[in-house]
Amino acid sequence: MNLIIGQCPICEDQLQVTELHCDSCETTINGRFSLGRLHHLSPDQLEFVETFIRCEGKINRVEQELGLSYPAVRARLSAVILTMGYEVGEAIPAEPPSPADRQKILARVASGEMSALEAAELL
Repeated sequence: MNLIIGQCPICEDQLQVTELHCDSCETTINGRFSLGRLHHLSPDQLEFVETFIRCEGKINRVEQELGLSYPAVRARLSAVILTMGYEVGEAIPAEPPSPADRQKILARVASGEMSALEAAELL
């Protein structure tokens, strides 16, 4: 079975579902049905969202999995939010990192794995 695409491959406009079918009872319903906001996303954005969910929304885990900096992850997240038709709000202040997390962040800076600017944003 093929996945539903959300954008027209010709003009890139949003597609609509016009028919639903039940294999069990052979009922077919015709109409205009929305694919929902997730189908507005590009394949790359969907992959990012799946990674974000798999990482339980923890940006530091997304950073590690994708090999991106904190600002790059935030930029991709903001792009997804905008593409889905929402406004990007002010960043919600996170709880300060635990002493153990602070040490891990500082160790990443010392090893060159993270810049001082990125660490400052996390701390």
